[in-house]
Amino acid sequence: MNNWFIDDQATQTLSGAAVKWHDHRFFEIKFEGKKFHGELVAEHSETGQLTIRINHRTFKVKKAHALDGLIAAMGLDKPKLRKLKEMQAPMPGRVTAIHTVIGQEVQPGDALLSLEAMKMENVLKAEGVGVVSAIAVQEGNVVEKGTILIHFE
Repeated sequence: MNNWFIDDQATQTLSGAAVKWHDHRFFEIKFEGKKFHGELVAEHSETGQLTIRINHRTFKVKKAHALDGLIAAMGLDKPKLRKLKEMQAPMPGRVTAIHTVIGQEVQPGDALLSLEAMKMENVLKAEGVGVVSAIAVQEGNVVEKGTILIHFE
């Protein structure tokens, strides 16, 4: 019996499925007389996780490993987060909105400010963790590429 995690749920499986690879991305599964078409969407070798699509449904799949418990106990299963120092304008534009305040703790993906460039509004998001120590611009400011927008502690 094998231990697998499908969409982060522990699942015990028995053998009996056959996988036939067509190339590095597409495969076919035969199980209990039925065929299922599959596609490898993403491979995350660092976490040992695959994202696959079978018959238009997407799954995250990971095989349990004997070292998983030891790795978790040592805290090595946590992703490394970059500590932010400053945020620079990735392009010239006009600041249309500020979505953060001084003293706010930010996490990866948090919206920090909106920058209008070439008639498109771009929401700039945090790419790491940090605490906002200063906001160097105001709504309506026009900035050049590389201008420091936000400082972090």
